[in-house]
Amino acid sequence: MAGRGRTVLLGGQIGWDAGGRMAEGFLGQVEQALRNILAVLAEAGGGPEHIGRLTWYVTDMAEYRDSLRALGPIYRAVMGRHFPAMTLVQVVALVEPEARVEIEATALVPD
Repeated sequence: MAGRGRTVLLGGQIGWDAGGRMAEGFLGQVEQALRNILAVLAEAGGGPEHIGRLTWYVTDMAEYRDSLRALGPIYRAVMGRHFPAMTLVQVVALVEPEARVEIEATALVPD
C-alpha cells in the first residue's frame, strides 16, 4: 500500500465496547474491534478507505480458520470492500484475559 497524507497509528483494539463490555465469541470480538478502529480513526478525520495496514493478533489460529466463512460478511459490513495489507499472527495471550483478538491499524488520512 502506498499513499500520501497524515499517518495515523492506532494501537491495538480489542472487542469491548465503550462501557468496557467484551463482545461474545471470536466473531463478535472481531466486529467490535473493527468498529473501535473506525471510531478512533474517525476522530482523526479518517474512514476505512484510509487504512493501509491491519495487524491481527489472535489467541487461537484454529478458531480464526474455522471462522473464515462467517468472518467475510462481518468484515465487509464494517469495513466495506476495502482490503488493506494485513498480517495475522497467533499469540499466546493478550493483556485482557477475555480477549481473543486484537487488531492494530495504520492509516493515511488526507491532509
